[in-house]
Amino acid sequence: MALTLTEANKLSNDQLMAGVIDTIVSESPVLEILPFIDVVGTAVTYNRESVAPTVAWRAVGDEWTESAPTFSQVTTSLKILGGDSDVDNFLRQSRRDTNDLPAIMLQKKAKALAYEYEDKFLYGNATTDPLTFDGMHVLVTSGQTVSVGSGATPAVLSLAKLDEAIDKVKPGKPSMILMSKACRRRISVYMRANSSPVNFSINEFGHRVMMWDSIPIFASDFISDTETIAAGVFSAKTGAASTSIFFFQTGEDALAGLKVGDFPTIENFDKLETKDASRIRVKAYTSLALFRTLSVAKIDGISTGAVTA
Repeated sequence: MALTLTEANKLSNDQLMAGVIDTIVSESPVLEILPFIDVVGTAVTYNRESVAPTVAWRAVGDEWTESAPTFSQVTTSLKILGGDSDVDNFLRQSRRDTNDLPAIMLQKKAKALAYEYEDKFLYGNATTDPLTFDGMHVLVTSGQTVSVGSGATPAVLSLAKLDEAIDKVKPGKPSMILMSKACRRRISVYMRANSSPVNFSINEFGHRVMMWDSIPIFASDFISDTETIAAGVFSAKTGAASTSIFFFQTGEDALAGLKVGDFPTIENFDKLETKDASRIRVKAYTSLALFRTLSVAKIDGISTGAVTA
């Protein structure tokens, strides 16, 4: 069973590693809930069902015809994400009475890694940038997309479309709904003015979480409110005034992150050859795998107008 970073943190006896995971999870609603599968090798290959087998009603004596499912093979490659922070030894020694500079640099670098992962979780495209992995806008198929806009013009979100997208995720319900903060505010405005199935709960981090029909709604700082649509569907992260909402189930048979070893891995270099400094490297060998296409859905082409029924 794949562990979320939150659960992995509970198993860590390393205070430094636990602190880094806490920083990453607190900065990203995606990393708070997304499970990660530990990988051996540079890629994961798996089979997705393409066509389901069929059955039929038959009369006595009828000839039975065989029907088998067909599969498509998918390979998801691991990518390298990370960065270095150098700490000058003079500053480290002279400022140690006020701040732990290596700890501060490590925290900042961990936060940057969380931000970059969440951005690519949404907008990554391995075709245009082979160093990254495919994100949700690429992974969600056309059959799992509810487009409310027309041509290049977005349209307001309706609660009926929200339910339509939820119903596309099956079996069961999504684990999470992810949208921009502006989009979440518009749903809150509707909730305050009308009766709706929206309520709130408190998660394990003490954060107030909006719920839609018992499904948690999280807001991402990295979902753009300036997306562009073309021919009624998402076409670019910026350039116009629309946004998207994502729905997904997580798990080893749905949507999951991939990693090798710890997420992230922390390396310390005490002495550098060309300067009087130490170096902290924060890195992750990681990717995103969609094992079942029906486990995700999205609504695109949402305008800034008020939410309707």
